[in-house]
Amino acid sequence: MNRIVASFAIGILFGIGLTIAQMVNPGKVLSFLDLAGGWDPSLAFVMGGGAGVAAIGYRLVWRRQRPLLADAFQVPKRTDIDARLVIGGGLFGAGWGIGGLCPGPALAVLALGHGEAVIFMVAMLTGFGLFELFDRVRTKQP
Repeated sequence: MNRIVASFAIGILFGIGLTIAQMVNPGKVLSFLDLAGGWDPSLAFVMGGGAGVAAIGYRLVWRRQRPLLADAFQVPKRTDIDARLVIGGGLFGAGWGIGGLCPGPALAVLALGHGEAVIFMVAMLTGFGLFELFDRVRTKQP
C-alpha cells in the first residue's frame, strides 16, 4: 500500500511540476523546438533543472543498500545502442515535435480535460500497439 500511495503522490507532484513549467502547453513546447523562428529557451532551464535534481537524487539513492519501498534496485542490464533504440528515439522526438507533447505532459493535459490530449493519447496508444504487433511479427512470438 505504501508503494501505491508514494506512486500516486509522486505522479501528482510530477503533474504539478509539468503544469508550472508549462510543459503541458504544446505551443510552449513547439516554441522551444523552433530553433529557426521564435525560439523560447525557457524549457531548456526546466530540463536542466530536472537533470540537476536527478543527478543529486541518484548520488543520494545509490548510497543506500536498497530502495525505500522495494527489495532491490532494478537497473537495466543492456547498455548498447542499437537500431531499435535509435529509431524509437527518433519516432519519439518526431512525435514530440509534431504534437508538442510527450507521454507525461499528455497525461497531465488529459487530466485537465483538453480534447487535443485525447487525440494525442489515441495516436500514442495506437503507435504502442503497432510497435507490439511489429515486434511480435519480427521475433515471431505468439
